[in-house]
Amino acid sequence: MHSTLPVQQEHPEPPAPVRPLPEPDRAPGRLAALDGLRLLAALMVVAYHYIAFGSGAWEGPSRSLFPTAYLPASYGWLGVQLFFLISGFVICMSCWGKSVGRFAASRVTRLYPAYWFAVLAVSLVLYLWPVVNETPRPQDVAVNLTMLQDPLGVAPVDGVYWTLWIEMRFYLLFALVAWKGLTYRRAVGFCVLWAVAAVIARGVDDRTLSEILLPQDCWYFIAGIAFYLMYRFRPNLVLWLIVSGSFLIVQHDLFAAHARAESHMGHSVPQWPTLLLMAVFFAAVMAVALGWTRRLDWRWLATAGVLTYPLYLLHERIGWVVIKHADGHVPRYVLLPALVLGMLQAAWLTHRYVERPLARAIKRGLERAMTDIRGGQATILGNSSVQK
Repeated sequence: MHSTLPVQQEHPEPPAPVRPLPEPDRAPGRLAALDGLRLLAALMVVAYHYIAFGSGAWEGPSRSLFPTAYLPASYGWLGVQLFFLISGFVICMSCWGKSVGRFAASRVTRLYPAYWFAVLAVSLVLYLWPVVNETPRPQDVAVNLTMLQDPLGVAPVDGVYWTLWIEMRFYLLFALVAWKGLTYRRAVGFCVLWAVAAVIARGVDDRTLSEILLPQDCWYFIAGIAFYLMYRFRPNLVLWLIVSGSFLIVQHDLFAAHARAESHMGHSVPQWPTLLLMAVFFAAVMAVALGWTRRLDWRWLATAGVLTYPLYLLHERIGWVVIKHADGHVPRYVLLPALVLGMLQAAWLTHRYVERPLARAIKRGLERAMTDIRGGQATILGNSSVQK
């Protein structure tokens, strides 16, 4: 017999509420700690080029001329990797809430004014005193002004400019996110998709894909973006996995970069400090992301931040010319710090009297141009509707 007892109806449980995306708990703005890290990165590169790099500017081997400073300076090339890591953080921060047009305009006004001046200044110095490097040809200088000398196979006016083409490719890739509007989900998706695509490009060993996706250098930018998302919102497992995976790949590739640096120096140095310094760099940017450096608000750090780009652009070959002419006439331990201070002063003058006024003028011109373009597009659409 079937039971005649009524079957008790089960009341379905209400669906779990969908947890919204975290709201930003920190207002974006200039971070003094990042400015300090930028200056550290620039000074590391300066030390590497002035002391450890085999430039031929000094009268003797710099290893014997600077026995104490030579070893730490030999790791100064890592300042470039620190720049890339900071760039991922800063570009994500500066792009938030901007259209792709405003993002592109901000990058042009940031990169080109000081760069144009540096290309012309370095070219003039090498033309007047071609003692360390050959004088660049005028046609090569002209191409360098576009910042596209690397993909066009033209010799750079200054050796440090190779990093700018890497930065530009990162900006172009990130513009795809800005085009749709930068959001938390899109930024995370961009990091994941770029990482997967870079691994595929590396696996198939395709040169074209590698040129676009930067499989050797993308990990610094990806980690920097993830660190910024931690800073703007809050850390979570996905972001930690992105940062950790990037570091694990970076530490493997560092030793190949270390070998290339040794080839420029002409001798070997221990490898373990390379990995240690990279871990310190990741930890330093992590400290910024987690808000541990908020009390570092010294005013001089903001000045340090604006000096780094012109210092980076100007220091190498102009510095070598000064060393070549002054070595033997000025004590080396006087010449070296005086040269660095002089380059810092030149960087400030470039920022104050070239970069800032020219950037303002370019920004106004680009804003007018974008207004004209939008107005022209509206006129075309209006005419088209009238014709219909």
